[in-house]
Amino acid sequence: MHDIIPIPAFSDNYIWLLHAHGQAAVVDPGDAEPVLRQLATSGLQLHTILITHHHNDHIGGVERLQYETGARVYAPARENYAFTHQPVHEGDQIELDFLPLKLTVLEVPGHTLGHVAYYGAKLLFCGDTLFSAGCGRLFEGTPAQMLDSLNKLAHLPAETSVYCTHEYTEHNLKFARRLDPTNTALLARQAQVAKLRQKGLPSLPSTLAIERDSNPFLRCGSPAIQHAAGIHEANPLAVFTAIREMRNHF
Repeated sequence: MHDIIPIPAFSDNYIWLLHAHGQAAVVDPGDAEPVLRQLATSGLQLHTILITHHHNDHIGGVERLQYETGARVYAPARENYAFTHQPVHEGDQIELDFLPLKLTVLEVPGHTLGHVAYYGAKLLFCGDTLFSAGCGRLFEGTPAQMLDSLNKLAHLPAETSVYCTHEYTEHNLKFARRLDPTNTALLARQAQVAKLRQKGLPSLPSTLAIERDSNPFLRCGSPAIQHAAGIHEANPLAVFTAIREMRNHF
């Protein structure tokens, strides 16, 4: 087990903090201030910063954190960054010895062309590629790239915990139910998430088992999702493209 703390930022971001033995790593620190507060409160020293992609709500706090803590930074090799960092490619491994934890880099283009995820010990830090009951918008990549990336993540072990970066679950589930209103897994999950949010608790992490059952973007081969997309043939890419466009306007 690893100690992982969700640090809220902006209106709906989470900066994930992993810690042990007085040291910590953070994923996608878009804002330095809440991270520094958490470090001070917990008596932790920041050791490592992991970046999934270049959007400012994921990197805005990096330079201040580097300056104040001396943390080393890993970021996608296929993107450009102004701050000092170690570029990472598909298959690279990052050792967080203090946890201990070894994370493998997975290239998952779609939301951005250079987007990466970090996976190890059945923990997945996937930025804005796979969301709880959803997926990221296609700002740079193609539908085919995003679908390939989602399928890549979906083939990880079912018990993998999914640490995405936004609290979008309730709205994503409403959209999923519009596509598939009789799905009992969706109904149960919607009730569970509503209880968590009413208590002010995160709906995350999810698991890949849950996502496979209830995330429409991982179910493009489902007859129900095909019907909702208006595509009555076995064409997962066409289904994905259609429902991603529908979600853009939901």
